[in-house]
Amino acid sequence: MTTVAARPRGLPVLDVARVRADFPILARQIHGKPLVYLDNAATTQKPRCVIDAISSYYTDYNANVHRGVHELSAVASEAYEGARQKVAAFFNAPSPRQIIFTRNGTESINLVAHAFGRSRVGAGDEVLISAMEHHSNIVPWQLLCEERGARLRVAPMDDRGELMLDELEALLTERTKIVAVTHMSNALGTVNPVEEIVRAAHRHGVPVLIDGSQAAYHMPVDVQALDCDFYVATGHKIYGPTGMGVLYGRESLLESMPPFLGGGDMISSVTFEKSTWNTLPHKFEAGTPDISGAIALGVAVDYVQSIGFPQITAHERDLLEYGTAALSSVSGLRLIGTARRKASILSFVLDGVHPHDIGTIVDRDGIAIRTGHHCAQPVMDRLGIPATARASLAMYNTREEIDALVRSLERVKEIFT
Repeated sequence: MTTVAARPRGLPVLDVARVRADFPILARQIHGKPLVYLDNAATTQKPRCVIDAISSYYTDYNANVHRGVHELSAVASEAYEGARQKVAAFFNAPSPRQIIFTRNGTESINLVAHAFGRSRVGAGDEVLISAMEHHSNIVPWQLLCEERGARLRVAPMDDRGELMLDELEALLTERTKIVAVTHMSNALGTVNPVEEIVRAAHRHGVPVLIDGSQAAYHMPVDVQALDCDFYVATGHKIYGPTGMGVLYGRESLLESMPPFLGGGDMISSVTFEKSTWNTLPHKFEAGTPDISGAIALGVAVDYVQSIGFPQITAHERDLLEYGTAALSSVSGLRLIGTARRKASILSFVLDGVHPHDIGTIVDRDGIAIRTGHHCAQPVMDRLGIPATARASLAMYNTREEIDALVRSLERVKEIFT
């Protein structure tokens, strides 16, 4: 069974009831039952302050940014760039110039694959990823390797869902041009030792991209302490809006990379003969951005920090430990992903029941879980299973909700026996 560290002594207990009151959707019912939302790895719910921030932008100061001298444009531009400063502080980036706003984590990875990869990866070179990546951190590199005549290498994981670090380092050679690895697996909950991976890659002179789409709302992320070259996150999993992604990049690398998209705001000057590019971060933000989304993301990270990661991680650790024991008590249920270091993901299979059937039946009890391959088909192939059911936890979940899931799973067993 997965071991989870105990709550640190003296740490203030998270007031879950107060947190839940901030999320309007948690008060609704599904099929006449109280909503039990356990699909947070897909997207988290949004606090009222984030919803209000979007409404306020469109109600009070809707205007384009960086282009107008009138009052509304000035207010919108200040709020938009203020959000960038908040996100930079959230990840402890040295400068807001190193924070690029994108549509999501997938676009952030594609930006690096195109702008960095096309200029650095050639025939015979290699890109190194891990066996537990989300499709978003596989397909862009596959496309790059196919285009450039390069090779995609995969560092293996063991049966527990832990990355085999010795094997990863053995795959680092003079041909390796970038390592791209997840901070936390969306399918297994494994938290990878990304600090060690960065150090190993840097010993070989290889830059590292970390996909933090899952990690960033469960634990503090300090890109300077990690010493990573790129860090990717997606706003809708940090209690922010959909359509917002984040790319942190080492400034020297961002400066050396060509633009990803061409158009307005990413240029310094344009003639029919030649165009020159804007400074960071605007070089990578072509066209009108999701202004309200960026502002709301800034509010979301403020909200997370107001709760505090020590309280969040301690509460989620307690839920994971409780959930691991509770689900393990269900006969015929097998947990998938038992890494010694994991967070907030309970993936499982139930003897004789397809995961899609599990998801359909527990939904009738108002319980939202995810079923399928979780955009991580190679993980399922490695473990020899077609799919899992996945309950993923967030700071507003409770032990009582895990109990409700267990009761519903017992009903699933009754139906299929």
